[in-house]
Amino acid sequence: MAGWLRSLVGALLLLEVAAALSFLHHRYEEMVQALFRVQSQCPYVTRIYSIGRSVEGRHLYVLEFSDYPGIHEPLEPEFKYVGNMHGNEVLGRELLLQLSEFLCEEYRRGNDRITGLIHSTRIHIMPSMNPDGYEVAAKQGPDSNGYLTGRNNANGVDLNRNFPDLNTFMYYSGEISGPNHHIPLPDNWKSQVEPETLAVIQWISSYNFVLSANLHGGAVVANYPYDKSQDQRFRSHRHTVNTPTPDDKLFQKLAKTYSYAHSWMHRGWNCGDYFADGITNGASWYSLSKGMQDFNYLHTNCFEITLELSCNKFPPEEDLERQWMANREALVAFIEEVHQGIKGMVSDENNNGIAGAVISVQGISHDITSGDMGDYFRLLLPGTYTVTASAEGYQAQTVTTTVGPAAPSLVHFQLKQNVVKKPLERKASGTRANNKALQKKVVPRATRRGTQR
Repeated sequence: MAGWLRSLVGALLLLEVAAALSFLHHRYEEMVQALFRVQSQCPYVTRIYSIGRSVEGRHLYVLEFSDYPGIHEPLEPEFKYVGNMHGNEVLGRELLLQLSEFLCEEYRRGNDRITGLIHSTRIHIMPSMNPDGYEVAAKQGPDSNGYLTGRNNANGVDLNRNFPDLNTFMYYSGEISGPNHHIPLPDNWKSQVEPETLAVIQWISSYNFVLSANLHGGAVVANYPYDKSQDQRFRSHRHTVNTPTPDDKLFQKLAKTYSYAHSWMHRGWNCGDYFADGITNGASWYSLSKGMQDFNYLHTNCFEITLELSCNKFPPEEDLERQWMANREALVAFIEEVHQGIKGMVSDENNNGIAGAVISVQGISHDITSGDMGDYFRLLLPGTYTVTASAEGYQAQTVTTTVGPAAPSLVHFQLKQNVVKKPLERKASGTRANNKALQKKVVPRATRRGTQR
């Protein structure tokens, strides 16, 4: 088949799929039904699970796509999308439901790109982190002026201001260059967070997520860490401080991947704001404390950005199809970004995986760790890097590798156990025995009795 004809057929198939999808706002029960409908249509590559419940008892459901649902395959990265963290910011929720249907339909059609993505990636999709807040916003509807109604959870807490403040620990333990990876949680953290936040923290601590995006509304821009500036006095648009992570260039590339695949985000002018290339450093926009994307970067291996997707937080249903078409390619292209940099296995001399091995990249002061099976994933831009793997009880190993613009480079490490030198106990004991024998020969009997008492 000619290339132009193949492209035309592909485009017609996508239009057919788009026409088949229902562009409606989904209340909680309708959202759950939509997720289970996808699971029933693609039972061999999907799984639904709940990470916990909201304040009012609604499940926080996740739909997983994988060729082996429920199983982590070594060297297959874990990816996640989270929507509707603010209950009244609903476009992300609807887009993720559309994405779920799209992935299932295209997999069933044999779309090579989607099939390859599902076979090489474990994709986790949470349409709503704040189902209670959504129900409040939905009762108000898209035509009301209540800009904040339904934003918070049922306890009135903003979930994106509710994660442990690891930025402050980093800044005050060593200024901007202080520890910025796998920062431990405070002892009393569980008593300080909401049920939804607790569930998400336990979720992202249980899976070795590599890349993530958090979908919001109210602006059109791809926002990347850090969200919190080192000086909290700078809060307004007039006084902002760019606060980059050690992976700043990588984060800019990730953000631009979404921005330029989006129909208009990259243009910059949206919602009365201008962001060059449609991206921004979070703190450069405004400083936000206790946010989820900074928490991901500082506590786990996951690189997360925040996607602001619409000027209208609760767009009318007639606008949903246009928004889906604007975001569809970007949503797929961003998942594909998880396949870059380096990945590999860290094992011992018997080829047993070493969990928790530290992977350090020279010149980038942010480490990641290997997962339970010993596999690791380190997102990197194309270039040549010196990489070190280390683990307690083992000799560190350092290699130099080159990362290309396409698939990740495979870099395996096999660590040798530290050799523990045993003290020369036998030799020392023998010397002491010889000394005693000599003493018996040269020390008079009377004197020996006197020393024994």
